[in-house]
Amino acid sequence: MNNKTILITGATDGIGKQTAFDLAEKGYSVIVHGRSENKCADILKWIRNETGNENINYVVSDFSKLNEVRKLATELKQRFVKLDVLLNNAGVYMNDFLLTGDEFETTFAVNHLAPFLLTNLLLDQIDNGGRIINVSSIAHTSATLDWDNLNAEKYFDGYYAYALSKLANVLFTYELAKRVDDRNITVNALHPGVITTKLLKAGFNMEGAGLKEGAATSVYLASSPEVENVTSKYFVKSKAVESSPISYVKENREKMWEVSEQIFNL
Repeated sequence: MNNKTILITGATDGIGKQTAFDLAEKGYSVIVHGRSENKCADILKWIRNETGNENINYVVSDFSKLNEVRKLATELKQRFVKLDVLLNNAGVYMNDFLLTGDEFETTFAVNHLAPFLLTNLLLDQIDNGGRIINVSSIAHTSATLDWDNLNAEKYFDGYYAYALSKLANVLFTYELAKRVDDRNITVNALHPGVITTKLLKAGFNMEGAGLKEGAATSVYLASSPEVENVTSKYFVKSKAVESSPISYVKENREKMWEVSEQIFNL
């Protein structure tokens, strides 16, 4: 049994669910996160039954409610001594403009603000030699940065908002990697592939490859000794590749961090 503990957000469906299963099968202690207590309990039972791995736990939190993200961080600190891997997988694609109760556009809130906040609150919980993995998307290469429209203040388009949030994931990855460089924590981002999920159907009305393929790069980054000291990279099909040109602009990653930090007064 592997003694490393891995938290996977958005793990009750799609790629996250498959990732949780595959890592449990490898013997890791897995913490499943989802919005629904019933779904989390069902996934926990399913993974335990199918893999024989009893070291599966779950936590419940709605990432569209940032106070719940804070409560989640507190609960994780109370229940678990340490985290070896934080896999920020949860994500949404919204076709319609919808503000959260915190007055943030839902895509930006769930896909960027929630993992930004959770990661920062859990940094002291992440063990020496720990890994932080952010599930982005090739859609980030289509994103443009309008600093006056991060929260759809001027206009909303579903794909624009999604691509922007995925670019934010990459910018967050690179800036965080720099900030934890002296703590022996690696931070990487990835594109899982074009995979058949609810998100793909909702956003693009299409189907793609299977979930096993979609989870493969997340599993690789969470478990492979090959990437033990690899940080600040963007992966596709378990290989480090170039992300979009604007994602490497120092001012962009610093400003995205600053804007996000100011929201939470971190």
